[in-house]
Parts: sequence; structure tokens; C-alpha cells
Amino acid sequence: MAAEESRPLLGHSASDSGARVRDTKLYLAAFAALLGPLSFGFALGCSSPVIAELGKIGDPDLRLDGDRASWFGSVVTLGAAVGGVLGGYLVDKIGRKLSLMLCSVPYVLGYIVIISAHNVWMLYFGRMLTGLASGVTSLVVPVYISEVSHPKVRGMLGSCVQLMVVTGILGAYVAGITLKWRWLAVLCSFPSCIMLLFMSFMPETPRFLLNRNKRAEAVAALCFLRGPHADHEWECQQVEARVQEEGLNLSEFKNPSIYRPLLIGVALMFFQQITGINAVMFYAETIFEEANFKDSRMASVVVSSIQVCFTAVAALIIDKTGRKVLLYISGLIMALSTALFGLYFKMVLPNGNNSSNSDVWFTLNSASPGTESSISWLAVVSLGLFVAGFALGWGPVPWLLISEIFPLKARGISSGACVLTNWGMAFLVTKEFHDLIGFLTSCGTFWLFSAFCCLNVIFTAFYVPETKGQTLEQIEAYFGRI
Repeated sequence: MAAEESRPLLGHSASDSGARVRDTKLYLAAFAALLGPLSFGFALGCSSPVIAELGKIGDPDLRLDGDRASWFGSVVTLGAAVGGVLGGYLVDKIGRKLSLMLCSVPYVLGYIVIISAHNVWMLYFGRMLTGLASGVTSLVVPVYISEVSHPKVRGMLGSCVQLMVVTGILGAYVAGITLKWRWLAVLCSFPSCIMLLFMSFMPETPRFLLNRNKRAEAVAALCFLRGPHADHEWECQQVEARVQEEGLNLSEFKNPSIYRPLLIGVALMFFQQITGINAVMFYAETIFEEANFKDSRMASVVVSSIQVCFTAVAALIIDKTGRKVLLYISGLIMALSTALFGLYFKMVLPNGNNSSNSDVWFTLNSASPGTESSISWLAVVSLGLFVAGFALGWGPVPWLLISEIFPLKARGISSGACVLTNWGMAFLVTKEFHDLIGFLTSCGTFWLFSAFCCLNVIFTAFYVPETKGQTLEQIEAYFGRI
């Protein structure tokens, strides 16, 4: 596949009727769905300011310190893994629109539990509920957006999923500077409530409706999304040509058109998490404090702002550059930056501490006097490079690709497997990171991440197809031919 990255999957382009398409209502539908990833981002971002505040609270039943804080931060990934499986079932059973509307319920319930919490178990349960909703959201929204979009804007709108996630994280960090934790939970519940309201006025995706033999409703949805002058009949015919009415049987996973995109999607999710994004973000506040950024909360805002900016850049250029180019650039930048991180820890930490102790604060404070401050710029530059590189490619592109490459009848179960892989790996990397440092040393751990980033680039070159400018039906036909 490497030789095919610069040309279309098939020889035909989208319909010439695209010139008559009006995108105003398409953007409105995408915005309504993107409030889900915004809620998802708030759920992820609120853990940092809440842990900081509850770590100092006087009530021992609510105090988050040590292992409690670790579970508060990571339990959301367990809920999201379950939500990914649930979302894979719901999206094919009741549809994309209704699945999105239903996931507002656990979001709101989760925040209500957190707001009324009197002990740490209520906090955990509230986080689990918001994680469950986040898992459903992370599966359904990319599918909804890819199915309502046409090829000219699908890459941009699909990348906005990750853009809204990092915007939500940034919003939670900024709000956490001034709001107490209960009021922060109230604020975090707003986007999901607005999504429920807006989505009630948006159409179901035409592909889902055609798959359920609801042609008149599919045409009405296309009329809403494309405007009255687009060639709705042509687009319906293109979808109908690939729709297969029978359900998906397990035996069909022997078919290369189903198992190949599934393997690519699962690998993309695995490689996204194994790049070390959670590890680098774990070190962020420590690194900024070494560089004399005394307010660690502002350091988090700086890092999140970098993510938002470069994810926005990716969204703007992805339909021109293509998916693979961004994955190449992103993987190489991350490989370089994690290698520099490893070099930084090799230079800063004495050999004894570097090889045996996994406590970041202990090892950094045990460094040779003056060493860490004299080269702290290296850590800050590495951090900035890594976050920018991740946001440019390996942050948004895998989520976009898994919404594009799966055949219609396998889209729910395949997307569910990918989301489960992503959140399962996120939990493992977050929980086992300290043990990995103790086993490989700090520098060895980051050099391992660098090696995985290099593997990302190789995997992209040989196995990831370029989907720029192709309809979902053309992409499905491509996997049916190889």
C-alpha cells in the first residue's frame, strides 16, 4: 500500500454535483455532534484541577491522595472501554443520532453524583459514568460525522472530533483555576445538555437509513445536509450499491474486506496510546516547574493550548495533505522528541537513581545540583515538540480513519473493538507507567516510546491506505479488491 499513498483508492472521484452542495446545515449537524467530544474533553480535563483541590481538602472521606488520585484519574478510561463496546452495539441497533442523544444521560448523571459526593466511592462512580458516556461518544461521533459528510470536507470535520476533545480539556483547565470542584462539575455538564437539545433537530445519517430500507427518510436527510439542489438521487444510488441487507455473521470476519480494515483500525488505536502521550503529559507539570514555571496549573493551560492550536492546523490542512502525510510527520516529530526526553533524563539523573527508582519527584530532586536547571530547556522543548507532533497527526487522524475504513454492516462492531483497544491501552499505560520506569529506567522508557513512534511510521507506510477525496463506498470497494 505504500506506493499508493499519493493517489486515490479508485480511479473515480466524487460526483460533479458537489458544486451545487450547500454545507451550512451540514456544519450545523456536525457542530451538534461535536458537542459530544467537547463533553468528553471536559470529563478528561476536570480530573487535574479536581485532584489538585481534593488532595488538600480537610474531609478525609473526599481527600484524593496517592492511590486514590491515581484511580480517580484512570477509572474514567475503564468506563470508556465499556462505553466503546456499548456504543458499538447501540450505533447499529438504534442508530447514530439516538445513540448520541442517549449518551447525554450518563454524562449528566455522572456529574450529579460527583456534585453530591460525600465519599471517594461516589467520586469514582461519577467518573465511571462520565467515562461510559465518553466511550460511547468517542465511537459514535466519528461515525456520525463521516456518514453525513461528503469527501471534500470529511477530513476537516472528522479532525474536529479531536479538536473539540482538546478544547474541552483546555476549558476544564482554565475553569479549574477559578471554580471550586463542585461548580466545575456543574460547568462540565452543560455541553452534553446542549448536545441533547441540538441533536433532537438533526437528521439520522443517510447511510443508516438506507441500510434500514428507509429511502424516503434518507433522501430527506440528504436534502437537509446538502441543500435542495444537490444530486440526492446519485448519492443514494452510490450508497445502495454497497448496502447489504443481511446481518453480520462471525464467519464473515474471514473476508479480507472486513478483517483487514479491522486489523488496521485496532493497530492504529494501539499505536496511538503506545506513543507515550499519557507518560509525557504525566511529566508536564514537573518539567515546567523545573524551568521555573511556578504555577503548575498555568503549565497545563500552556500544554493544552499547544494541543488546540496544532489540532486546528491538522483539521485545516488534512483534506489537502492527506491522512498519511500527517501521520508520517507526526510520528517522526514524536520519535525525535521522546528520544530527546530520554537524553534529558540520562543527563539529569545519576546512574543509581536512573536505574532503580520510579518516583519522578525523588529522582529529579536527586539529580546533580544545577544539572536539571541548566538543561531544563531541553525538557521544555521536547515536551512542546511532542505535544505539537501528536496533535498534528496521531491525535486526530486515527479517529478519523476508523470512521472511514469499515464497511457499513461492520461499522459498529469494528469501531467498538477499536475504542475498546484504545481505552484499554490508555488504562494500562496510565496505571503501569511507574512500574515501567522502575524496570527500564526513565531514559530507557522514553527511548522505548521513541522506538514505537518509529514503528508507527513504518506501519503507516505499508498498511494504512490514503482515504483523501474518496467516498465511504469507494473506500469499502478498495478493501474488497485487495
